[in-house]
Amino acid sequence: MLDIRFIRDNAEAVQQNARDRGYKVDIAKLLAVDSERRSLRQKSDDLREKRNQNAAKMKGGQPDQALIDEGKQIKLELTDLESRLPQLDAEYDALLAAVPNMSFDDVPIGGEEDSVEIKKWGETKTGALDHLDFASNRDWVDFERGAKVAGAKFYYLKGDLALLENAVFQFALDLLVKQGFTYMTVPHMVNSRTAVGTGFAPRTSDQNDEYNIEGEDLSLIATAEMPLTGYYADEIIDAAKLPLFYAGYSPSYRKEAGAAGKHTRGLFRVHQFNKLEMYAYSLPEQSREIHEKLLGIEEQIWQAMGIPYHIINIASGDLGAPAAKKYDLEYWSPVDGTYRELTSCSNCTDFQARNLNIRVRREDGTTDIVHTLNGTAVSLARSLVAIIENCQNPDGSLTVPEVLRPYLGGRASL
Repeated sequence: MLDIRFIRDNAEAVQQNARDRGYKVDIAKLLAVDSERRSLRQKSDDLREKRNQNAAKMKGGQPDQALIDEGKQIKLELTDLESRLPQLDAEYDALLAAVPNMSFDDVPIGGEEDSVEIKKWGETKTGALDHLDFASNRDWVDFERGAKVAGAKFYYLKGDLALLENAVFQFALDLLVKQGFTYMTVPHMVNSRTAVGTGFAPRTSDQNDEYNIEGEDLSLIATAEMPLTGYYADEIIDAAKLPLFYAGYSPSYRKEAGAAGKHTRGLFRVHQFNKLEMYAYSLPEQSREIHEKLLGIEEQIWQAMGIPYHIINIASGDLGAPAAKKYDLEYWSPVDGTYRELTSCSNCTDFQARNLNIRVRREDGTTDIVHTLNGTAVSLARSLVAIIENCQNPDGSLTVPEVLRPYLGGRASL
C-alpha cells in the first residue's frame, strides 16, 4: 500500500495515477474517512485522559455527585466513540488497499496497446507448426487425460518434453546460483495476509485468479513471488545485508480469470505450470538499478537459448497494483508472426513491503521500508512453447539449444 502521509500530501497526483492505471478509487473519500478516523481517535484519547483525571479526583474519600455524573457521561461518550471506530477502520483499510502504487515517470500512459518497445534481439522467421500439434505428434503432451483427472487446461508432460522442461529449469537455476541468488523451494499456499499484502487482490470479484482452500485461510500460490515476499514479514533487515537475491521454484496455480480472448491454445495459458522466480529485497536507492539487473538476467537466459525476443516497457493500465514499473520480455512466435509474453520483471518499490511491515535498519539506526522486486527467470510451460516454435525442424525433430544439452545427456536433438 501507499503511505497515507504521501497520499495526504499528493492527493491529486495519486488520484490521477490511479485513473491512468485503470483503478476506480476515490481519494477524496479516503482522505475524508482518514480525517474522521483520526479525529475520533484523538477524541477517544482525550476522553481517556479525562476519565483518568476524574478517577484521580474521586480517590481518598466520598466523591461528590458532580464527579460521579461526569464519570458516567465520559463512559457513555467513550463507549459510543469506540463502537464507531471498528467500522471506520474497516472502511479506511478497504479504501487504502484499493489504491495502486505510483508509476515511475518513464512508464507510458495508457492500456496494453500503449506499451513501448525498447529493444529487439535475434533473427525472426515465420512458418512453423503450432507447439501443441508438434508436441502431440510426438506424444509429448496429453491434455485429454489431464482434463479427465483435473479439468480443462490441465495436462501431462511426457518423455522428452518433460526432460526438456527439467533441462530449462536446471540451466536457469545454475545461471542464477552463479550470479549469487539463493535457491529456495517455497510453500505452495499462503494465508490471506500474505496474498493481499503481496498485491494479489483483484480489481473486481470476477478477476480473482487464485484458488482458495475452502474453510481455511489459505490459497494456492499464483507465483513464488507471494511466499518470497512474505518471507521477511514483520522483520527488520540490516542494511549491510542488502540487496538480497532469491530464486524460488514452485508450481503456479491460476484460474486465469479475465483471460478470455487472449492466446490460450495448448501450454501457453494453463491452470498449473512450474516457474523459477527471481526475487530481490533492496534499499530504496538501489531498486532501479536492480530492476535493470533482473531484466538483464532474463535477456541472458533467452539469448543463451537463441530465442528471438523484444522488450517492452509496460503501460500504466497494464501494470497491476504493486508495480511502479514493469518490463515484459516477449518471444517471437513464428507460428503467429508476432511477439508473445514470455517473462516479466517488476519494481514494486515499497508497496508490498509496507503491507507486510518489512523494514531495513540503516547504519545510523533509523529504519525505512525496503523495496521489493521480482522477475521471471523461466516460466516453464511457455518456455517449452517458445523453444518448440523456434527450434523445430521440417523432419519433425527438435534441435536442442546448445546450453541445454548438458542437462539432456549431450543430446543435440529430440
